[in-house]
Amino acid sequence: MKKTKRLWNYEQRLLQYFIVMFVWEAVSGQIHYSIPEEMPKGTFVGNIAKDLGMDGKQLLDHGLRVIIKAEYFAFNEQSGDLYVNDRIDREKICGNSAICMLQLEVVAHNPLNIFHIKVFILDINDNAPYFRKKNISLNLSESHLPGARFALGNAEDKDIGINALQGYHLSSTPYFKLEVQESKDGRKYAELILQKPLDREKEHTHHLILTASDGGRPVKTGTLNIEVNVIDINDNPPVFSQATYKTSLKENTPRGTSVLQVKASDSDEGSNAEISYIFWENPENVNQNFILDPIDGTLSLKESIDFEDRGSYMMIIRASDGGGLVADCSVEIEVLDENDNAPEVIITSLSSPILEDILPGAVIALIKVNDRDSGLNGKVTCYLRETVPFQVVSSSDNYFKLLIDGPLDREKTPVYNLTITATDQGIPPLSTDKAISVPISDINDNPPAFEKPSYVAYVPENNPSGMSIFQVKAFDPDLDRNAQITYSILNSNVKDLPLSSYVSINSETGTLYAQRSFDYEQLRDFQLQVQAQDEGSPSLNSSVTVKVHVLDQNDNTPQILYPSQTTQGSSFFEMVPRSADSGYLVTKVVAVDADSGHNAWLSFHLLQATEPSLFIIGSHTGEIQTARALLERDITKQRLVIMVRDNGQPPLSATTSLNLVFAQNFQEALPEMNAQPNNSEDPSKLQFYLVLTLTLVSFLFLVAVILAIIMKLQGSRNPTFFQCFIPNSHSKTGTVFPPNYEDGTLPYSYQICLSTESRRNELTVLRPNVQIVENILCEDKPDTSFGRTSSSEDHLCWACLPTLALY
Repeated sequence: MKKTKRLWNYEQRLLQYFIVMFVWEAVSGQIHYSIPEEMPKGTFVGNIAKDLGMDGKQLLDHGLRVIIKAEYFAFNEQSGDLYVNDRIDREKICGNSAICMLQLEVVAHNPLNIFHIKVFILDINDNAPYFRKKNISLNLSESHLPGARFALGNAEDKDIGINALQGYHLSSTPYFKLEVQESKDGRKYAELILQKPLDREKEHTHHLILTASDGGRPVKTGTLNIEVNVIDINDNPPVFSQATYKTSLKENTPRGTSVLQVKASDSDEGSNAEISYIFWENPENVNQNFILDPIDGTLSLKESIDFEDRGSYMMIIRASDGGGLVADCSVEIEVLDENDNAPEVIITSLSSPILEDILPGAVIALIKVNDRDSGLNGKVTCYLRETVPFQVVSSSDNYFKLLIDGPLDREKTPVYNLTITATDQGIPPLSTDKAISVPISDINDNPPAFEKPSYVAYVPENNPSGMSIFQVKAFDPDLDRNAQITYSILNSNVKDLPLSSYVSINSETGTLYAQRSFDYEQLRDFQLQVQAQDEGSPSLNSSVTVKVHVLDQNDNTPQILYPSQTTQGSSFFEMVPRSADSGYLVTKVVAVDADSGHNAWLSFHLLQATEPSLFIIGSHTGEIQTARALLERDITKQRLVIMVRDNGQPPLSATTSLNLVFAQNFQEALPEMNAQPNNSEDPSKLQFYLVLTLTLVSFLFLVAVILAIIMKLQGSRNPTFFQCFIPNSHSKTGTVFPPNYEDGTLPYSYQICLSTESRRNELTVLRPNVQIVENILCEDKPDTSFGRTSSSEDHLCWACLPTLALY
């Protein structure tokens, strides 16, 4: 229903638009007003809106604007009334033209159109006829015969029509009568005709009054005083070769050019035959533009003439002889038009700026072109010099429209500098260029674009929280808010914690900040999606992937897995056979580093040794070997300090100590292990440690005896070895070693078992993975391994005694 209603409203507006356009086209060029000149300011001329068929609302909607020449009129944009705004002098505006008209242009902006209104200025009788000279003197010979004619010139009246000069009247006299002649251009000339011969002896001077009157109401007049002096006989007046001289002259002819030559002759002799030439009662412009040689009658151009100012000139030239006789002739000069005026281009209306999505065909400017020349010299065409998406088309009279002729793109061309050329059809043609600037207004038609399709950022681990780790940059070729970019993070591949706990972004600069300190060992890389969105309406956006790599730093010291110290101040003992030769593998230091790459490359160094020449350590394997055989002078108890160092910058290291005892069996090694060190503590503490050790050994011996009896009783029912043995079905001896024993690189330990039949008092030394003295039974240590002889007889394991750690 709403859609149907909107369609109906749209059809109504469209119909109304065509009706208005039809009415406007119907009344365009037909509206005219007539007012008398000299009307007071504020005089009502007419209602333009009403005459165009608009009511008050339409007047506001269409936005009429009147282009008024010389501000003679005022226009009320609210009521549509046209008023007189200044004194209108028809004679000043139009001269002696029969029709005086002022043309107004009415521009409607919605839709864009133009209407022409003509205001005819009617003449009133506000000028009286007048003569250029108030008094003239005629010297007439008494020998003049009746019928002789003498030109008195003409009066001028600036009014036209009935208000112009209508006739002349001569004061009463028996000697003269008046005859009025009319020239080609409508001027009325008065000629004085002699009715009877003059007699100087009776009356040597005659005073006449010539009155010129117009046809106005009331009638206005002007007078000329004529004094006729009767002179002695000079019976041959000058005679011109022709009564009227006609010629044509191109405008802009150079000054001083000879136009024509008048020639008069006189049959008399002497001074009565000497002829001189003068202008006689001519308009003021004749004297301004022409000069007459008084001797030979050559008429020359004094000032250049302009066809646009005056199309023709008419003048009277008088020839006088020495006896005072005169003769008159008329000269008519036609001015020929030349193409000497270039067109004038006026932008009457311009829409600026224009949106870049404006549709082709839209009118953005009205152009008015004037050319003062006539004919083809005044016929003008308009076009654009540049190849641009604009077009100039003819509208009405001397108006042209500037139209959109193609799509616009502000990002490519933000401003169009157009040159409108107006050319007439004269020979040669004249043209005028008019430059206008048409700025293009931006719309949000470009989404932000990142500099790269994806980014890779690197951040070192252990970075401070809030550290700037990277910056993405997008650009938008639009303007203002359409180019203001806001950055945000859309998503990330980090799942365990919210994205905001890892990184944040500055919405204005696109700078990414770490929200926490990254740990390479926990998180090595992650990626996130960054969006750039402009603030246009509607807004546009684009996104880019940023992959962040955490760079490893040497922030983890090496961790020594073996030998390790479980209790502060404790020492570890390894037993080495006295018969060990050079290259004997004593043990292996095992260490790891949580870092990676170069930071995790470990090297092993022997810092201290009781006998430095007795042991060597593999710098890369951590294997401790004997450098030579044990000598008698060497002490049996050796202490080594080993340092493990990584390859980071700066390097980190860890140290551990290892105590070695050279002995053939555990019973031989035990006294050395229990021996007081040189730098022993005070006697009371040593005594305490000794009592504690003896108690511990006694306890262990008692437990071993009890355990052996129990196992022996169980063995009579089950010939299986004691639980401290872990049988190996693949081993003939039944001895089970630690899982990592076979590579020969893990720590060595010892398993001590006592055979009940063959070697009851002999200790069999193996290498279990036991490091700390603990009072536990063999069955409580699943990693403890026992030896087994090849004899089929049962063996009694006293105990799985670990390596002792002495305090």
